[in-house]
Amino acid sequence: MLSTLIRRNKSRSEMSFLEHLDDLRISLIRVVTVFAIGMVAALIFYQETPVLLSLPLEWAKHPETSPMAFALSEPGPGLVNMGELKEFTFMGVWKVLMYAAFGVGVAVASPVFLYETARFVGPALTDREKSGLVPFCGAALVLFLLGAALAFYWLSPMSIQIWQHFAEGMKMEVTWQASDYYAFVVMMCLLTGLTFQFPLALIVLMWLELVRPKTLLKSWRGMLVGIMLLVALITPIAEPISLIVMTSVLFGFYLAAVGVGTVIVRRKRVARGDKPNPEDDDLPDDDEDDDRGDDGYRPARSSKPVTPSTPALGSSEPSKPKSTPPPAEGDLSSLD
Repeated sequence: MLSTLIRRNKSRSEMSFLEHLDDLRISLIRVVTVFAIGMVAALIFYQETPVLLSLPLEWAKHPETSPMAFALSEPGPGLVNMGELKEFTFMGVWKVLMYAAFGVGVAVASPVFLYETARFVGPALTDREKSGLVPFCGAALVLFLLGAALAFYWLSPMSIQIWQHFAEGMKMEVTWQASDYYAFVVMMCLLTGLTFQFPLALIVLMWLELVRPKTLLKSWRGMLVGIMLLVALITPIAEPISLIVMTSVLFGFYLAAVGVGTVIVRRKRVARGDKPNPEDDDLPDDDEDDDRGDDGYRPARSSKPVTPSTPALGSSEPSKPKSTPPPAEGDLSSLD
């Protein structure tokens, strides 16, 4: 098993197609192995992991203890007096452990996944493109952690407060089941972290020249509506505050991605000798416009000199007499 995780010394350019597939298998094994190690570590420290994931509930009950206390409202009496999380079956306890272990495994395996992805696609890139792999992977990791932290510190406690507010308005007493709560926190962190990869996806599309930066910028209205729908699907309750904040953050990421993508595309096109702006490809060259007629047709140019045509045999057009040059001054022979 360990021998399969050891890299070959052979260069990637010398590997066959099957060897590339085997190398991909090794990369997947490495990612899954690190993911499993994270899950096992979470199961070993099973007493500490649920305590960590219970923090959003405690912050919802006591906002003054939260780092985001300024963004949380005062809880109702039903939330303050809520007891400990309850689970009614042994399988529910197992589900709680699995949710906690899954979240830790994903957090631990994310950097390894990014590294293996960059290492696998690296040989297909140029030296200039390889230099951007490290910043790209670093940005992906930072954005994922930023989105997960936003969900953990703010979105989850705020959603709990809103749910409890609705429950109290309907005269209902809510009992949180532990498995449902941990699943909610883990999925909120994962989905928000993945959503924050949205600007990097746009940059990749522009780098592959599948979409132009100017086209993305022109469709900002549709992009704004799409971001609002995405935020409404992610947040459990699409209340105005979280909807406005998340939409503003992602829309700012969208504008920043268009700006970064514009710079990347220009550098890529200049490096290969094309015009800096992709929109210039649709414009004809200046020397080609002069020869076009009213219908847009440009006749083909010939490098051969044009010779005067002679009338065909049997043509009814009379031939013009050749004109004689005037006599030179002092030359009397032409008067005879």
